Amino acid sequence: MHPILLKIGPICIYSYGFMLVLAFLVVSFLASRQAKHQGVDPDIVYNFCFIAFVFGVLGARLFYVAENIGDYLKNPIEIIMLQHGGLSWYGGLIAGFLSAIIYLKKKRVSIYKILDIIAPFIALGQSIGRIGCYFNGCCFGHFFIPAQLLSSFILLINFIILRLMQDRPHKESKIFLSYLLLYSLKRFFIEFWRSDNPVLFWNLTLFHLISIALFVFSLVGLLRLRLKK
Repeated sequence: MHPILLKIGPICIYSYGFMLVLAFLVVSFLASRQAKHQGVDPDIVYNFCFIAFVFGVLGARLFYVAENIGDYLKNPIEIIMLQHGGLSWYGGLIAGFLSAIIYLKKKRVSIYKILDIIAPFIALGQSIGRIGCYFNGCCFGHFFIPAQLLSSFILLINFIILRLMQDRPHKESKIFLSYLLLYSLKRFFIEFWRSDNPVLFWNLTLFHLISIALFVFSLVGLLRLRLKK
Protein backbone atom coordinates (compact mmCIF):
# COMPACT_ATOMS: atom_id res chain seq x y z
CA MET A 1 0.00 0.00 0.00
CA HIS A 2 1.14 3.52 -0.82
CA PRO A 3 -1.56 5.88 0.54
CA ILE A 4 0.78 8.88 0.25
CA LEU A 5 1.94 9.38 -3.31
CA LEU A 6 4.23 12.34 -2.65
CA LYS A 7 5.20 14.40 0.37
CA ILE A 8 6.78 17.85 0.10
CA GLY A 9 7.38 19.28 3.55
CA PRO A 10 3.99 19.48 5.30
CA ILE A 11 2.13 18.95 2.02
CA CYS A 12 0.92 15.41 1.26
CA ILE A 13 -0.47 14.24 -2.05
CA TYR A 14 -2.58 11.18 -1.39
CA SER A 15 -2.76 8.39 -3.95
CA TYR A 16 -6.53 8.01 -3.64
CA GLY A 17 -7.27 11.70 -4.15
CA PHE A 18 -4.73 12.02 -6.95
CA MET A 19 -6.21 9.12 -8.93
CA LEU A 20 -9.71 10.48 -8.34
CA VAL A 21 -8.77 13.87 -9.80
CA LEU A 22 -6.86 12.20 -12.63
CA ALA A 23 -9.93 10.12 -13.47
CA PHE A 24 -12.09 13.26 -13.62
CA LEU A 25 -9.63 15.06 -15.90
CA VAL A 26 -9.34 12.09 -18.27
CA VAL A 27 -13.11 11.53 -18.41
CA SER A 28 -14.00 15.19 -18.94
CA PHE A 29 -11.32 15.69 -21.61
CA LEU A 30 -12.10 12.56 -23.64
CA ALA A 31 -15.88 12.91 -23.30
CA SER A 32 -15.75 16.57 -24.37
CA ARG A 33 -13.66 15.62 -27.39
CA GLN A 34 -16.12 12.85 -28.27
CA ALA A 35 -19.00 15.33 -27.94
CA LYS A 36 -17.35 17.68 -30.41
CA HIS A 37 -16.84 14.76 -32.78
CA GLN A 38 -20.57 14.00 -32.59
CA GLY A 39 -21.60 17.62 -33.08
CA VAL A 40 -22.53 18.30 -29.46
CA ASP A 41 -21.38 21.38 -27.55
CA PRO A 42 -18.32 20.12 -25.58
CA ASP A 43 -18.93 22.70 -22.85
CA ILE A 44 -22.22 21.01 -21.98
CA VAL A 45 -20.44 17.67 -21.59
CA TYR A 46 -17.62 19.20 -19.53
CA ASN A 47 -20.09 20.96 -17.21
CA PHE A 48 -22.04 17.70 -16.93
CA CYS A 49 -18.85 15.88 -15.90
CA PHE A 50 -17.96 18.54 -13.34
CA ILE A 51 -21.42 18.57 -11.73
CA ALA A 52 -21.62 14.78 -11.72
CA PHE A 53 -18.12 14.55 -10.21
CA VAL A 54 -18.77 16.99 -7.35
CA PHE A 55 -22.18 15.64 -6.37
CA GLY A 56 -21.11 12.10 -7.15
CA VAL A 57 -18.25 12.28 -4.65
CA LEU A 58 -20.60 13.76 -2.03
CA GLY A 59 -23.21 11.08 -2.66
CA ALA A 60 -20.63 8.31 -2.68
CA ARG A 61 -19.22 9.51 0.62
CA LEU A 62 -22.63 9.85 2.30
CA PHE A 63 -23.65 6.36 1.15
CA TYR A 64 -20.40 4.87 2.43
CA VAL A 65 -20.68 6.68 5.78
CA ALA A 66 -24.30 5.55 6.17
CA GLU A 67 -23.26 1.97 5.42
CA ASN A 68 -20.51 2.14 8.08
CA ILE A 69 -22.19 4.58 10.46
CA GLY A 70 -21.09 2.65 13.55
CA ASP A 71 -17.40 3.20 12.79
CA TYR A 72 -17.86 6.88 11.96
CA LEU A 73 -19.86 7.62 15.11
CA LYS A 74 -16.82 6.52 17.09
CA ASN A 75 -14.61 8.97 15.21
CA PRO A 76 -16.79 11.60 13.42
CA ILE A 77 -13.81 13.59 12.08
CA GLU A 78 -13.12 10.68 9.72
CA ILE A 79 -16.30 11.55 7.80
CA ILE A 80 -14.49 14.40 6.03
CA MET A 81 -11.19 12.54 5.58
CA LEU A 82 -11.67 11.62 1.93
CA GLN A 83 -7.94 11.03 1.55
CA HIS A 84 -8.38 7.87 3.61
CA GLY A 85 -10.74 6.44 1.01
CA GLY A 86 -14.31 5.32 1.48
CA LEU A 87 -16.61 6.03 -1.48
CA SER A 88 -19.56 3.94 -2.59
CA TRP A 89 -19.94 3.90 -6.36
CA TYR A 90 -23.70 3.31 -6.24
CA GLY A 91 -24.18 6.30 -3.95
CA GLY A 92 -22.11 8.37 -6.36
CA LEU A 93 -24.06 7.08 -9.34
CA ILE A 94 -27.40 8.14 -7.84
CA ALA A 95 -26.30 11.58 -6.63
CA GLY A 96 -24.15 12.38 -9.65
CA PHE A 97 -26.77 11.15 -12.11
CA LEU A 98 -29.66 13.10 -10.58
CA SER A 99 -27.72 16.36 -10.26
CA ALA A 100 -26.39 16.13 -13.82
CA ILE A 101 -29.86 15.29 -15.19
CA ILE A 102 -31.22 18.48 -13.61
CA TYR A 103 -28.47 20.40 -15.42
CA LEU A 104 -29.29 18.77 -18.77
CA LYS A 105 -33.00 19.50 -18.35
CA LYS A 106 -32.21 23.17 -17.80
CA LYS A 107 -30.07 23.13 -20.95
CA ARG A 108 -32.90 21.38 -22.83
CA VAL A 109 -30.65 18.85 -24.49
CA SER A 110 -31.21 15.14 -25.09
CA ILE A 111 -30.35 13.42 -21.82
CA TYR A 112 -29.66 10.01 -23.30
CA LYS A 113 -27.53 11.47 -26.07
CA ILE A 114 -25.21 13.02 -23.50
CA LEU A 115 -25.22 9.87 -21.35
CA ASP A 116 -24.30 7.78 -24.39
CA ILE A 117 -21.35 10.09 -25.07
CA ILE A 118 -20.03 9.97 -21.51
CA ALA A 119 -20.77 6.35 -20.47
CA PRO A 120 -17.65 4.65 -21.95
CA PHE A 121 -15.36 7.22 -20.36
CA ILE A 122 -17.01 6.75 -16.98
CA ALA A 123 -15.89 3.11 -17.14
CA LEU A 124 -12.36 4.31 -17.95
CA GLY A 125 -12.46 6.78 -15.05
CA GLN A 126 -13.56 4.02 -12.70
CA SER A 127 -10.69 1.88 -13.92
CA ILE A 128 -8.26 4.65 -13.00
CA GLY A 129 -9.98 5.22 -9.67
CA ARG A 130 -9.64 1.57 -8.66
CA ILE A 131 -5.88 1.90 -8.96
CA GLY A 132 -6.18 4.61 -6.32
CA CYS A 133 -8.12 2.14 -4.17
CA TYR A 134 -5.28 -0.36 -4.53
CA PHE A 135 -2.66 2.16 -3.41
CA ASN A 136 -4.88 3.30 -0.56
CA GLY A 137 -5.67 -0.22 0.62
CA CYS A 138 -9.45 0.13 0.51
CA CYS A 139 -11.95 -2.08 -1.38
CA PHE A 140 -9.64 -4.99 -0.58
CA GLY A 141 -10.15 -8.65 -1.42
CA HIS A 142 -9.87 -11.93 0.47
CA PHE A 143 -6.35 -12.73 1.62
CA PHE A 144 -3.95 -11.74 -1.17
CA ILE A 145 -6.52 -11.26 -3.94
CA PRO A 146 -6.02 -7.77 -5.49
CA ALA A 147 -9.74 -7.14 -6.00
CA GLN A 148 -9.04 -3.48 -6.86
CA LEU A 149 -6.70 -4.33 -9.74
CA LEU A 150 -9.01 -7.07 -11.01
CA SER A 151 -11.87 -4.59 -10.95
CA SER A 152 -9.72 -1.99 -12.74
CA PHE A 153 -8.86 -4.48 -15.49
CA ILE A 154 -12.50 -5.50 -16.07
CA LEU A 155 -13.57 -1.84 -16.18
CA LEU A 156 -10.89 -1.20 -18.80
CA ILE A 157 -12.34 -4.05 -20.88
CA ASN A 158 -15.80 -2.52 -20.40
CA PHE A 159 -14.45 0.80 -21.67
CA ILE A 160 -13.08 -0.84 -24.83
CA ILE A 161 -16.38 -2.65 -25.50
CA LEU A 162 -18.44 0.50 -25.01
CA ARG A 163 -16.16 2.58 -27.23
CA LEU A 164 -16.45 0.01 -30.03
CA MET A 165 -20.23 0.15 -29.64
CA GLN A 166 -20.15 3.93 -29.56
CA ASP A 167 -18.45 4.17 -32.94
CA ARG A 168 -21.07 1.98 -34.56
CA PRO A 169 -24.65 3.06 -35.41
CA HIS A 170 -26.82 2.61 -32.32
CA LYS A 171 -30.14 3.64 -30.86
CA GLU A 172 -30.15 6.42 -28.30
CA SER A 173 -29.61 5.20 -24.71
CA LYS A 174 -28.07 1.87 -25.82
CA ILE A 175 -24.54 2.81 -24.76
CA PHE A 176 -25.59 4.07 -21.34
CA LEU A 177 -27.80 1.04 -20.65
CA SER A 178 -24.98 -1.25 -21.81
CA TYR A 179 -22.64 0.50 -19.39
CA LEU A 180 -25.06 -0.15 -16.52
CA LEU A 181 -25.41 -3.78 -17.57
CA LEU A 182 -21.67 -4.38 -17.80
CA TYR A 183 -20.95 -2.58 -14.54
CA SER A 184 -23.63 -4.43 -12.58
CA LEU A 185 -22.26 -7.75 -13.83
CA LYS A 186 -18.72 -6.76 -12.92
CA ARG A 187 -19.67 -5.58 -9.45
CA PHE A 188 -21.81 -8.62 -8.72
CA PHE A 189 -18.98 -11.09 -9.33
CA ILE A 190 -16.20 -8.91 -7.88
CA GLU A 191 -18.24 -8.57 -4.70
CA PHE A 192 -17.61 -12.26 -3.96
CA TRP A 193 -13.86 -11.52 -3.90
CA ARG A 194 -14.10 -8.45 -1.67
CA SER A 195 -13.81 -8.50 2.12
CA ASP A 196 -14.88 -4.97 3.03
CA ASN A 197 -18.68 -5.34 2.89
CA PRO A 198 -20.80 -7.29 5.39
CA VAL A 199 -22.78 -10.32 4.22
CA LEU A 200 -26.55 -10.05 4.57
CA PHE A 201 -27.70 -13.57 3.64
CA TRP A 202 -26.74 -16.45 1.29
CA ASN A 203 -23.23 -14.96 1.07
CA LEU A 204 -24.72 -11.86 -0.59
CA THR A 205 -23.98 -8.25 0.37
CA LEU A 206 -26.05 -5.11 -0.13
CA PHE A 207 -24.09 -4.41 -3.31
CA HIS A 208 -24.98 -7.82 -4.69
CA LEU A 209 -28.65 -6.90 -4.36
CA ILE A 210 -28.17 -3.44 -5.89
CA SER A 211 -26.23 -5.01 -8.75
CA ILE A 212 -29.06 -7.47 -9.42
CA ALA A 213 -31.61 -4.64 -9.48
CA LEU A 214 -29.43 -2.56 -11.81
CA PHE A 215 -28.83 -5.55 -14.09
CA VAL A 216 -32.56 -6.23 -14.43
CA PHE A 217 -33.28 -2.54 -15.06
CA SER A 218 -30.65 -2.21 -17.77
CA LEU A 219 -31.50 -5.56 -19.38
CA VAL A 220 -35.20 -4.68 -19.62
CA GLY A 221 -34.24 -1.29 -21.06
CA LEU A 222 -32.05 -2.88 -23.72
CA LEU A 223 -34.71 -5.45 -24.64
CA ARG A 224 -37.34 -2.74 -24.98
CA LEU A 225 -34.91 -0.74 -27.10
CA ARG A 226 -34.30 -3.74 -29.34
CA LEU A 227 -38.04 -4.30 -29.86
CA LYS A 228 -38.73 -0.63 -30.44
CA LYS A 229 -39.04 0.32 -34.12
